[in-house]
Amino acid sequence: PDISGTVRFGRTCMAQNYLKADLPPDARDVSVPLAGDSISGPRICYDGQMGNTHDILGAKGLAAGPFAEERILLHLYENKGPAMFSEITDAVFAVVISDGENLLAARDLLGIKTLFYGWKEGTLYLSSELKSLLAVTNDVNEFPPGHYMDGTGKLNRFAELPPKAAQFLEADPQEVAAEIRNIIRRSLRSRIDFSHPTGSLLSGGIDSSVIACLATELYREKFGPDARLKTFALGVGESRDLKNARIMADHIGSEHCEVIVDLNDLLDKLPEVIYHLESFDPSLVRSSVANFIISGRARAQGIEILLSGEGGDEVFCGYTYLKQFPPEEMHARQMECIGFLHNNASLRLDRMNHCNSLRVVAPLISGELLNYSISLPPGYKQREENGEKIEKWIFRKAFEDVIPNEIAWRPKQEFSQGSGSADVLPRYFEEQITDGELAEAQARYPMIRSKEELHYFKIFTSHFGLQVSGEELKKITSRICCGTWSTGDRMRKGCTSPLTVPVSSVIGA
Repeated sequence: PDISGTVRFGRTCMAQNYLKADLPPDARDVSVPLAGDSISGPRICYDGQMGNTHDILGAKGLAAGPFAEERILLHLYENKGPAMFSEITDAVFAVVISDGENLLAARDLLGIKTLFYGWKEGTLYLSSELKSLLAVTNDVNEFPPGHYMDGTGKLNRFAELPPKAAQFLEADPQEVAAEIRNIIRRSLRSRIDFSHPTGSLLSGGIDSSVIACLATELYREKFGPDARLKTFALGVGESRDLKNARIMADHIGSEHCEVIVDLNDLLDKLPEVIYHLESFDPSLVRSSVANFIISGRARAQGIEILLSGEGGDEVFCGYTYLKQFPPEEMHARQMECIGFLHNNASLRLDRMNHCNSLRVVAPLISGELLNYSISLPPGYKQREENGEKIEKWIFRKAFEDVIPNEIAWRPKQEFSQGSGSADVLPRYFEEQITDGELAEAQARYPMIRSKEELHYFKIFTSHFGLQVSGEELKKITSRICCGTWSTGDRMRKGCTSPLTVPVSSVIGA
Protein backbone atom coordinates (compact mmCIF):
# COMPACT_ATOMS: atom_id res chain seq x y z
CA PRO A 1 0.00 0.00 0.00
CA ASP A 2 1.03 3.57 -0.67
CA ILE A 3 -0.79 4.98 2.35
CA SER A 4 -2.46 3.24 5.28
CA GLY A 5 -4.39 4.34 8.32
CA THR A 6 -6.28 3.15 11.37
CA VAL A 7 -8.77 5.09 13.46
CA ARG A 8 -10.60 4.20 16.68
CA PHE A 9 -13.71 6.11 17.67
CA GLY A 10 -16.81 5.19 19.62
CA ARG A 11 -17.44 1.48 19.32
CA THR A 12 -15.57 1.18 16.05
CA CYS A 13 -12.07 0.55 14.78
CA MET A 14 -11.53 1.09 11.04
CA ALA A 15 -8.45 0.56 8.85
CA GLN A 16 -7.72 1.15 5.16
CA ASN A 17 -4.87 0.57 2.69
CA TYR A 18 -4.65 2.50 -0.57
CA LEU A 19 -2.65 1.62 -3.65
CA LYS A 20 -0.69 4.36 -5.35
CA ALA A 21 -3.07 4.12 -8.31
CA ASP A 22 -6.01 4.98 -6.04
CA LEU A 23 -4.49 8.31 -5.08
CA PRO A 24 -4.09 11.69 -6.77
CA PRO A 25 -0.52 13.03 -6.72
CA ASP A 26 -1.24 15.56 -3.94
CA ALA A 27 -2.95 13.18 -1.52
CA ARG A 28 0.05 11.74 0.30
CA ASP A 29 -0.66 13.39 3.66
CA VAL A 30 -4.36 12.54 3.83
CA SER A 31 -5.64 10.72 6.92
CA VAL A 32 -7.37 7.44 6.19
CA PRO A 33 -9.96 6.02 6.63
CA LEU A 34 -11.43 9.15 5.14
CA ALA A 35 -13.87 11.42 6.95
CA GLY A 36 -16.54 13.55 5.30
CA ASP A 37 -16.90 17.30 5.66
CA SER A 38 -16.57 17.04 9.44
CA ILE A 39 -13.77 15.16 11.18
CA SER A 40 -16.35 14.06 13.77
CA GLY A 41 -18.66 12.68 11.10
CA PRO A 42 -18.73 9.19 9.60
CA ARG A 43 -15.65 7.61 8.09
CA ILE A 44 -15.38 5.23 5.18
CA CYS A 45 -13.37 2.16 4.20
CA TYR A 46 -13.83 1.60 0.49
CA ASP A 47 -12.55 -0.50 -2.37
CA GLY A 48 -14.29 0.04 -5.69
CA GLN A 49 -14.75 1.81 -8.98
CA MET A 50 -17.62 3.94 -10.24
CA GLY A 51 -18.41 4.49 -13.89
CA ASN A 52 -20.63 7.54 -13.46
CA THR A 53 -18.71 9.55 -10.84
CA HIS A 54 -18.93 12.87 -12.67
CA ASP A 55 -22.67 12.52 -13.24
CA ILE A 56 -23.31 11.93 -9.54
CA LEU A 57 -21.01 14.76 -8.48
CA GLY A 58 -22.94 17.15 -10.71
CA ALA A 59 -26.34 15.88 -9.60
CA LYS A 60 -25.44 16.22 -5.91
CA GLY A 61 -23.62 19.54 -6.20
CA LEU A 62 -20.33 18.02 -5.04
CA ALA A 63 -16.96 19.29 -6.19
CA ALA A 64 -14.66 17.18 -8.31
CA GLY A 65 -11.30 16.29 -6.83
CA PRO A 66 -9.50 13.65 -4.78
CA PHE A 67 -11.44 10.72 -3.35
CA ALA A 68 -14.59 11.65 -5.25
CA GLU A 69 -16.11 8.19 -4.94
CA GLU A 70 -15.63 8.09 -1.17
CA ARG A 71 -17.10 11.58 -0.82
CA ILE A 72 -20.11 10.58 -2.91
CA LEU A 73 -20.77 7.54 -0.72
CA LEU A 74 -20.42 9.55 2.51
CA HIS A 75 -22.79 12.20 1.16
CA LEU A 76 -25.36 9.60 0.15
CA TYR A 77 -25.06 7.82 3.50
CA GLU A 78 -25.61 10.99 5.51
CA ASN A 79 -28.62 11.98 3.41
CA LYS A 80 -30.25 8.66 2.56
CA GLY A 81 -28.84 5.95 4.81
CA PRO A 82 -29.32 2.42 3.42
CA ALA A 83 -31.52 3.79 0.61
CA MET A 84 -28.32 5.25 -0.89
CA PHE A 85 -27.65 2.15 -2.97
CA SER A 86 -30.53 2.87 -5.33
CA GLU A 87 -28.40 5.74 -6.72
CA ILE A 88 -25.26 3.66 -7.28
CA THR A 89 -26.07 1.96 -10.55
CA ASP A 90 -22.69 1.65 -12.27
CA ALA A 91 -20.17 0.64 -9.66
CA VAL A 92 -18.34 -2.27 -8.10
CA PHE A 93 -17.54 -1.87 -4.42
CA ALA A 94 -17.00 -3.20 -0.93
CA VAL A 95 -17.68 -0.46 1.60
CA VAL A 96 -17.97 0.05 5.35
CA ILE A 97 -19.16 3.39 6.80
CA SER A 98 -19.39 4.20 10.50
CA ASP A 99 -19.81 7.21 12.77
CA GLY A 100 -18.46 5.30 15.74
CA GLU A 101 -21.84 4.07 16.92
CA ASN A 102 -23.72 3.04 13.79
CA LEU A 103 -22.39 0.96 10.93
CA LEU A 104 -23.31 0.24 7.31
CA ALA A 105 -21.44 -2.32 5.21
CA ALA A 106 -22.27 -3.36 1.65
CA ARG A 107 -21.04 -5.28 -1.38
CA ASP A 108 -21.91 -4.63 -5.01
CA LEU A 109 -24.57 -6.64 -6.84
CA LEU A 110 -22.12 -8.82 -8.76
CA GLY A 111 -19.69 -9.29 -5.87
CA ILE A 112 -16.76 -8.03 -7.94
CA LYS A 113 -15.11 -6.67 -4.82
CA THR A 114 -14.50 -9.10 -1.99
CA LEU A 115 -15.87 -8.76 1.54
CA PHE A 116 -16.09 -11.18 4.47
CA TYR A 117 -17.40 -10.97 8.02
CA GLY A 118 -17.36 -12.89 11.29
CA TRP A 119 -18.19 -12.59 14.98
CA LYS A 120 -16.25 -13.16 18.17
CA GLU A 121 -17.48 -12.41 21.69
CA GLY A 122 -20.05 -9.91 20.48
CA THR A 123 -17.70 -8.06 18.15
CA LEU A 124 -18.37 -7.90 14.41
CA TYR A 125 -15.32 -8.07 12.14
CA LEU A 126 -15.26 -7.22 8.43
CA SER A 127 -12.43 -7.53 5.95
CA SER A 128 -11.72 -7.76 2.24
CA GLU A 129 -9.62 -10.91 2.87
CA LEU A 130 -10.28 -14.13 4.75
CA LYS A 131 -6.78 -14.37 6.16
CA SER A 132 -7.13 -11.24 8.29
CA LEU A 133 -10.37 -12.51 9.82
CA LEU A 134 -8.71 -15.82 10.65
CA ALA A 135 -6.28 -13.90 12.85
CA VAL A 136 -9.14 -13.22 15.27
CA THR A 137 -12.01 -15.67 14.65
CA ASN A 138 -12.97 -18.96 13.01
CA ASP A 139 -16.47 -17.64 12.33
CA VAL A 140 -15.83 -16.68 8.70
CA ASN A 141 -18.62 -15.87 6.25
CA GLU A 142 -18.72 -14.48 2.73
CA PHE A 143 -20.63 -11.20 2.59
CA PRO A 144 -23.38 -11.85 0.01
CA PRO A 145 -23.36 -9.69 -3.14
CA GLY A 146 -26.12 -7.11 -3.46
CA HIS A 147 -26.65 -6.83 0.31
CA TYR A 148 -25.97 -4.33 3.07
CA MET A 149 -25.49 -4.96 6.79
CA ASP A 150 -26.10 -2.80 9.84
CA GLY A 151 -24.29 -2.94 13.17
CA THR A 152 -26.51 -5.75 14.46
CA GLY A 153 -25.25 -8.01 11.69
CA LYS A 154 -28.59 -8.16 9.91
CA LEU A 155 -28.24 -8.57 6.14
CA ASN A 156 -30.66 -6.85 3.76
CA ARG A 157 -30.80 -7.21 -0.01
CA PHE A 158 -30.68 -3.92 -1.93
CA ALA A 159 -30.42 -5.24 -5.50
CA GLU A 160 -30.77 -8.43 -7.50
CA LEU A 161 -30.36 -9.59 -11.06
CA PRO A 162 -33.66 -9.60 -12.97
CA PRO A 163 -35.17 -13.11 -12.76
CA LYS A 164 -37.14 -12.59 -15.95
CA ALA A 165 -36.19 -10.79 -19.13
CA ALA A 166 -38.10 -7.62 -19.90
CA GLN A 167 -39.34 -6.81 -23.37
CA PHE A 168 -36.46 -7.40 -25.74
CA LEU A 169 -35.14 -4.48 -27.75
CA GLU A 170 -36.09 -4.49 -31.42
CA ALA A 171 -33.28 -2.85 -33.35
CA ASP A 172 -31.16 -3.35 -36.42
CA PRO A 173 -27.95 -5.30 -35.64
CA GLN A 174 -25.82 -2.48 -37.06
CA GLU A 175 -27.49 -0.01 -34.69
CA VAL A 176 -26.98 -2.37 -31.77
CA ALA A 177 -23.33 -2.89 -32.69
CA ALA A 178 -22.78 0.87 -32.84
CA GLU A 179 -24.39 1.35 -29.43
CA ILE A 180 -22.22 -1.39 -27.93
CA ARG A 181 -19.11 0.37 -29.22
CA ASN A 182 -20.33 3.68 -27.74
CA ILE A 183 -21.13 2.19 -24.34
CA ILE A 184 -17.76 0.45 -24.03
CA ARG A 185 -15.90 3.60 -25.07
CA ARG A 186 -17.83 5.56 -22.42
CA SER A 187 -17.07 2.93 -19.81
CA LEU A 188 -13.38 3.00 -20.62
CA ARG A 189 -13.16 6.80 -20.70
CA SER A 190 -14.93 7.15 -17.35
CA ARG A 191 -12.63 4.66 -15.63
CA ILE A 192 -9.14 5.64 -16.77
CA ASP A 193 -7.37 8.91 -17.52
CA PHE A 194 -3.74 7.67 -17.75
CA SER A 195 -2.69 9.87 -14.84
CA HIS A 196 -0.94 6.75 -13.53
CA PRO A 197 1.20 4.35 -15.62
CA THR A 198 -1.36 2.15 -17.37
CA GLY A 199 -1.05 -1.06 -19.38
CA SER A 200 -3.38 -3.72 -20.71
CA LEU A 201 -3.59 -7.47 -20.50
CA LEU A 202 -3.71 -8.93 -24.00
CA SER A 203 -4.51 -12.62 -24.25
CA GLY A 204 -5.35 -12.51 -27.94
CA GLY A 205 -9.02 -13.21 -27.28
CA ILE A 206 -11.67 -10.75 -28.39
CA ASP A 207 -12.39 -9.28 -24.94
CA SER A 208 -8.86 -8.17 -24.06
CA SER A 209 -8.20 -7.24 -27.70
CA VAL A 210 -11.15 -4.86 -27.80
CA ILE A 211 -10.09 -3.20 -24.54
CA ALA A 212 -6.45 -2.87 -25.65
CA CYS A 213 -7.55 -1.45 -29.01
CA LEU A 214 -9.92 1.16 -27.53
CA ALA A 215 -7.43 2.03 -24.79
CA THR A 216 -4.80 2.65 -27.47
CA GLU A 217 -7.15 5.18 -29.11
CA LEU A 218 -7.53 7.07 -25.82
CA TYR A 219 -3.83 6.77 -25.04
CA ARG A 220 -2.87 8.39 -28.34
CA GLU A 221 -5.57 11.00 -27.90
CA LYS A 222 -3.75 12.09 -24.74
CA PHE A 223 -0.09 11.47 -25.60
CA GLY A 224 0.04 11.82 -29.38
CA PRO A 225 -0.30 9.59 -32.46
CA ASP A 226 3.00 7.82 -31.92
CA ALA A 227 2.37 6.86 -28.29
CA ARG A 228 2.44 3.13 -27.57
CA LEU A 229 0.36 1.54 -24.83
CA LYS A 230 2.09 -1.28 -22.96
CA THR A 231 0.43 -4.69 -23.40
CA PHE A 232 1.21 -7.99 -21.65
CA ALA A 233 0.70 -11.62 -22.67
CA LEU A 234 1.72 -14.91 -21.07
CA GLY A 235 2.09 -18.42 -22.41
CA VAL A 236 3.38 -21.79 -21.32
CA GLY A 237 5.80 -22.21 -24.19
CA GLU A 238 4.56 -21.05 -27.58
CA SER A 239 0.87 -20.96 -26.59
CA ARG A 240 -2.17 -19.97 -28.63
CA ASP A 241 -2.53 -16.83 -26.54
CA LEU A 242 0.96 -15.63 -27.40
CA LYS A 243 0.46 -16.11 -31.13
CA ASN A 244 -2.84 -14.25 -31.20
CA ALA A 245 -1.63 -11.54 -28.85
CA ARG A 246 1.25 -10.82 -31.26
CA ILE A 247 -1.22 -10.35 -34.10
CA MET A 248 -3.23 -7.90 -32.01
CA ALA A 249 -0.17 -6.06 -30.65
CA ASP A 250 1.10 -5.53 -34.18
CA HIS A 251 -2.34 -4.32 -35.23
CA ILE A 252 -2.56 -1.60 -32.56
CA GLY A 253 1.18 -0.87 -32.43
CA SER A 254 1.53 -1.49 -28.70
CA GLU A 255 4.74 -1.84 -26.70
CA HIS A 256 4.24 -5.54 -26.21
CA CYS A 257 5.72 -7.73 -23.47
CA GLU A 258 5.63 -11.52 -23.70
CA VAL A 259 6.17 -13.68 -20.64
CA ILE A 260 7.01 -17.28 -21.54
CA VAL A 261 7.01 -19.74 -18.64
CA ASP A 262 7.34 -23.49 -18.14
CA LEU A 263 5.86 -26.02 -15.73
CA ASN A 264 8.46 -25.29 -13.05
CA ASP A 265 7.57 -21.58 -13.10
CA LEU A 266 3.91 -22.45 -12.50
CA LEU A 267 4.69 -24.92 -9.70
CA ASP A 268 7.00 -22.44 -8.02
CA LYS A 269 4.26 -19.79 -7.79
CA LEU A 270 1.43 -22.04 -6.56
CA PRO A 271 1.99 -21.44 -2.80
CA GLU A 272 1.88 -17.66 -3.26
CA VAL A 273 -1.09 -17.84 -5.61
CA ILE A 274 -3.19 -19.98 -3.28
CA TYR A 275 -2.28 -17.81 -0.29
CA HIS A 276 -3.51 -14.66 -2.02
CA LEU A 277 -6.41 -16.33 -3.83
CA GLU A 278 -7.73 -18.12 -0.73
CA SER A 279 -9.14 -20.95 -2.81
CA PHE A 280 -8.13 -24.42 -3.97
CA ASP A 281 -10.59 -24.75 -6.86
CA PRO A 282 -8.51 -26.24 -9.73
CA SER A 283 -9.89 -24.17 -12.60
CA LEU A 284 -9.53 -20.98 -10.59
CA VAL A 285 -5.99 -21.77 -9.41
CA ARG A 286 -4.88 -22.69 -12.95
CA SER A 287 -6.00 -19.39 -14.41
CA SER A 288 -4.80 -17.44 -11.38
CA VAL A 289 -1.20 -18.61 -11.55
CA ALA A 290 -0.90 -17.26 -15.08
CA ASN A 291 -2.57 -14.01 -14.04
CA PHE A 292 -0.30 -13.69 -11.01
CA ILE A 293 2.86 -14.01 -13.09
CA ILE A 294 1.79 -11.58 -15.80
CA SER A 295 0.58 -8.93 -13.34
CA GLY A 296 3.85 -9.25 -11.43
CA ARG A 297 5.76 -8.60 -14.64
CA ALA A 298 3.59 -5.56 -15.40
CA ARG A 299 4.23 -4.16 -11.92
CA ALA A 300 7.97 -4.71 -12.31
CA GLN A 301 7.82 -2.54 -15.42
CA GLY A 302 6.24 0.32 -13.47
CA ILE A 303 2.59 -0.28 -14.36
CA GLU A 304 0.13 0.81 -11.65
CA ILE A 305 -3.19 0.29 -13.48
CA LEU A 306 -3.83 -2.79 -15.59
CA LEU A 307 -6.75 -3.04 -18.01
CA SER A 308 -8.59 -6.32 -18.45
CA GLY A 309 -11.29 -7.67 -20.76
CA GLU A 310 -12.89 -9.65 -17.93
CA GLY A 311 -16.69 -9.77 -17.98
CA GLY A 312 -17.28 -10.07 -21.71
CA ASP A 313 -18.29 -13.72 -21.52
CA GLU A 314 -20.86 -13.02 -18.82
CA VAL A 315 -22.27 -9.90 -20.46
CA PHE A 316 -22.51 -11.36 -23.97
CA CYS A 317 -23.01 -15.09 -23.22
CA GLY A 318 -19.57 -16.18 -24.36
CA TYR A 319 -19.32 -19.54 -22.62
CA THR A 320 -19.71 -22.43 -25.02
CA TYR A 321 -21.88 -24.47 -22.61
CA LEU A 322 -24.66 -21.92 -23.17
CA LYS A 323 -25.03 -23.16 -26.74
CA GLN A 324 -26.95 -26.22 -25.56
CA PHE A 325 -29.88 -24.19 -24.25
CA PRO A 326 -32.86 -22.95 -26.29
CA PRO A 327 -33.36 -19.17 -26.70
CA GLU A 328 -36.19 -19.04 -24.16
CA GLU A 329 -33.78 -20.19 -21.43
CA MET A 330 -30.99 -17.82 -22.36
CA HIS A 331 -31.85 -15.03 -19.92
CA ALA A 332 -32.06 -17.35 -16.91
CA ARG A 333 -28.82 -19.07 -17.86
CA GLN A 334 -27.06 -15.74 -18.38
CA MET A 335 -28.15 -14.55 -14.93
CA GLU A 336 -26.80 -17.77 -13.40
CA CYS A 337 -23.54 -17.27 -15.26
CA ILE A 338 -23.23 -13.69 -13.99
CA GLY A 339 -23.96 -14.99 -10.51
CA PHE A 340 -20.81 -17.15 -10.70
CA LEU A 341 -18.54 -14.13 -11.20
CA HIS A 342 -17.84 -13.35 -7.56
CA ASN A 343 -16.45 -16.83 -6.86
CA ASN A 344 -14.34 -17.32 -9.96
CA ALA A 345 -13.23 -14.81 -12.60
CA SER A 346 -13.65 -11.64 -10.57
CA LEU A 347 -11.98 -13.22 -7.54
CA ARG A 348 -8.96 -14.15 -9.65
CA LEU A 349 -8.84 -10.74 -11.28
CA ASP A 350 -9.09 -8.81 -8.01
CA ARG A 351 -6.67 -10.89 -5.95
CA MET A 352 -3.94 -11.60 -8.50
CA ASN A 353 -3.54 -7.91 -9.27
CA HIS A 354 -4.00 -6.42 -5.81
CA CYS A 355 -1.35 -8.73 -4.36
CA ASN A 356 1.06 -7.24 -6.90
CA SER A 357 0.00 -3.69 -5.90
CA LEU A 358 -1.86 -3.14 -9.15
CA ARG A 359 -5.26 -1.60 -9.61
CA VAL A 360 -7.18 -3.58 -12.22
CA VAL A 361 -9.89 -1.98 -14.38
CA ALA A 362 -12.41 -4.07 -16.33
CA PRO A 363 -14.53 -1.74 -18.50
CA LEU A 364 -16.77 -4.58 -19.73
CA ILE A 365 -18.07 -4.97 -16.16
CA SER A 366 -20.32 -1.96 -16.53
CA GLY A 367 -23.85 -1.38 -15.28
CA GLU A 368 -24.81 0.37 -18.49
CA LEU A 369 -23.38 -2.40 -20.69
CA LEU A 370 -24.98 -5.18 -18.65
CA ASN A 371 -28.40 -3.53 -18.73
CA TYR A 372 -28.14 -3.04 -22.48
CA SER A 373 -27.07 -6.66 -23.00
CA ILE A 374 -30.01 -7.94 -20.97
CA SER A 375 -32.36 -6.02 -23.27
CA LEU A 376 -31.01 -7.76 -26.40
CA PRO A 377 -32.76 -10.79 -27.94
CA PRO A 378 -31.02 -14.12 -27.21
CA GLY A 379 -30.18 -14.52 -30.90
CA TYR A 380 -27.98 -11.44 -30.75
CA LYS A 381 -25.77 -13.08 -28.13
CA GLN A 382 -25.82 -16.70 -29.35
CA ARG A 383 -26.46 -16.60 -33.10
CA GLU A 384 -27.08 -19.72 -35.17
CA GLU A 385 -25.45 -19.66 -38.60
CA ASN A 386 -25.06 -22.69 -40.88
CA GLY A 387 -26.28 -24.98 -38.11
CA GLU A 388 -23.68 -23.74 -35.61
CA LYS A 389 -24.16 -21.29 -32.73
CA ILE A 390 -21.68 -18.42 -32.50
CA GLU A 391 -21.13 -17.14 -28.97
CA LYS A 392 -20.94 -13.36 -28.35
CA TRP A 393 -22.15 -12.81 -31.93
CA ILE A 394 -23.25 -9.17 -31.58
CA PHE A 395 -20.07 -8.26 -29.67
CA ARG A 396 -17.99 -9.78 -32.46
CA LYS A 397 -20.02 -7.91 -35.08
CA ALA A 398 -19.50 -4.67 -33.19
CA PHE A 399 -15.72 -4.91 -33.53
CA GLU A 400 -15.11 -7.03 -36.63
CA ASP A 401 -14.06 -3.93 -38.55
CA VAL A 402 -11.87 -2.67 -35.71
CA ILE A 403 -9.70 -5.68 -34.91
CA PRO A 404 -8.25 -8.45 -37.13
CA ASN A 405 -10.78 -11.00 -38.38
CA GLU A 406 -8.96 -13.96 -36.82
CA ILE A 407 -9.22 -12.26 -33.43
CA ALA A 408 -12.82 -11.07 -33.79
CA TRP A 409 -14.05 -14.57 -34.63
CA ARG A 410 -11.64 -16.63 -32.51
CA PRO A 411 -13.60 -19.29 -30.54
CA LYS A 412 -13.92 -18.85 -26.79
CA GLN A 413 -11.13 -20.20 -24.57
CA GLU A 414 -10.58 -19.80 -20.85
CA PHE A 415 -7.51 -17.81 -19.83
CA SER A 416 -5.86 -20.98 -18.49
CA GLN A 417 -6.58 -22.84 -21.73
CA GLY A 418 -5.18 -20.18 -24.02
CA SER A 419 -2.12 -19.57 -21.87
CA GLY A 420 -1.42 -23.30 -21.63
CA SER A 421 -1.62 -23.77 -17.84
CA ALA A 422 -4.86 -25.76 -18.20
CA ASP A 423 -2.97 -28.52 -19.99
CA VAL A 424 0.29 -28.91 -18.12
CA LEU A 425 -0.85 -28.69 -14.49
CA PRO A 426 -3.54 -31.43 -14.45
CA ARG A 427 -1.29 -33.75 -16.45
CA TYR A 428 1.61 -33.20 -14.04
CA PHE A 429 -0.42 -34.01 -10.91
CA GLU A 430 -1.99 -37.04 -12.58
CA GLU A 431 1.53 -38.44 -12.87
CA GLN A 432 2.80 -37.30 -9.46
CA ILE A 433 -0.09 -38.45 -7.21
CA THR A 434 -1.17 -42.08 -7.09
CA ASP A 435 -4.74 -43.35 -7.22
CA GLY A 436 -4.26 -44.69 -3.70
CA GLU A 437 -3.22 -41.30 -2.34
CA LEU A 438 -6.28 -39.68 -3.90
CA ALA A 439 -8.63 -42.36 -2.54
CA GLU A 440 -7.16 -42.01 0.95
CA ALA A 441 -7.54 -38.23 0.86
CA GLN A 442 -11.11 -38.42 -0.43
CA ALA A 443 -12.05 -40.76 2.40
CA ARG A 444 -11.03 -38.04 4.87
CA TYR A 445 -11.95 -34.97 2.79
CA PRO A 446 -14.87 -35.85 0.47
CA MET A 447 -14.88 -32.47 -1.29
CA ILE A 448 -11.58 -33.24 -3.08
CA ARG A 449 -12.41 -34.11 -6.68
CA SER A 450 -9.08 -34.72 -8.43
CA LYS A 451 -5.35 -35.23 -7.90
CA GLU A 452 -4.72 -31.67 -8.97
CA GLU A 453 -7.18 -30.37 -6.38
CA LEU A 454 -5.60 -32.55 -3.70
CA HIS A 455 -2.28 -30.80 -4.23
CA TYR A 456 -3.89 -27.36 -4.06
CA PHE A 457 -5.87 -28.41 -0.98
CA LYS A 458 -2.65 -29.36 0.81
CA ILE A 459 -1.15 -25.96 0.07
CA PHE A 460 -4.37 -24.25 1.13
CA THR A 461 -4.54 -26.00 4.50
CA SER A 462 -0.83 -25.34 5.10
CA HIS A 463 -1.68 -21.63 4.89
CA PHE A 464 -5.06 -21.55 6.62
CA GLY A 465 -5.50 -24.79 8.56
CA LEU A 466 -8.53 -27.06 8.52
CA GLN A 467 -11.09 -26.72 11.28
CA VAL A 468 -14.06 -28.72 10.02
CA SER A 469 -15.14 -32.12 11.29
CA GLY A 470 -15.63 -35.12 9.06
CA GLU A 471 -19.41 -34.91 9.43
CA GLU A 472 -19.41 -31.24 8.44
CA LEU A 473 -17.31 -32.07 5.40
CA LYS A 474 -19.85 -34.67 4.34
CA LYS A 475 -22.63 -32.09 4.60
CA ILE A 476 -20.59 -29.65 2.49
CA THR A 477 -19.83 -32.32 -0.09
CA SER A 478 -23.47 -33.38 -0.33
CA ARG A 479 -24.20 -29.95 -1.79
CA ILE A 480 -21.77 -30.44 -4.69
CA CYS A 481 -23.46 -31.28 -7.97
CA CYS A 482 -22.03 -32.39 -11.31
CA GLY A 483 -19.58 -34.95 -10.05
CA THR A 484 -15.92 -34.03 -9.97
CA TRP A 485 -15.86 -30.90 -12.09
CA SER A 486 -14.33 -27.68 -10.98
CA THR A 487 -16.16 -24.38 -11.48
CA GLY A 488 -14.66 -23.82 -14.93
CA ASP A 489 -15.18 -27.46 -15.93
CA ARG A 490 -18.80 -27.34 -14.80
CA MET A 491 -19.52 -24.26 -16.89
CA ARG A 492 -17.91 -25.81 -19.97
CA LYS A 493 -19.89 -29.02 -19.51
CA GLY A 494 -23.17 -27.22 -18.94
CA CYS A 495 -23.79 -27.63 -15.22
CA THR A 496 -25.42 -24.40 -14.16
CA SER A 497 -26.02 -24.54 -10.42
CA PRO A 498 -23.15 -22.88 -8.55
CA LEU A 499 -20.35 -24.80 -6.88
CA THR A 500 -21.17 -24.73 -3.18
CA VAL A 501 -17.96 -25.49 -1.35
CA PRO A 502 -17.17 -22.00 -0.02
CA VAL A 503 -13.73 -21.57 1.49
CA SER A 504 -15.40 -20.21 4.61
CA SER A 505 -17.09 -23.61 5.09
CA VAL A 506 -13.76 -25.39 5.01
CA ILE A 507 -11.82 -23.14 7.36
CA GLY A 508 -14.69 -21.96 9.56
CA ALA A 509 -15.46 -23.84 12.77
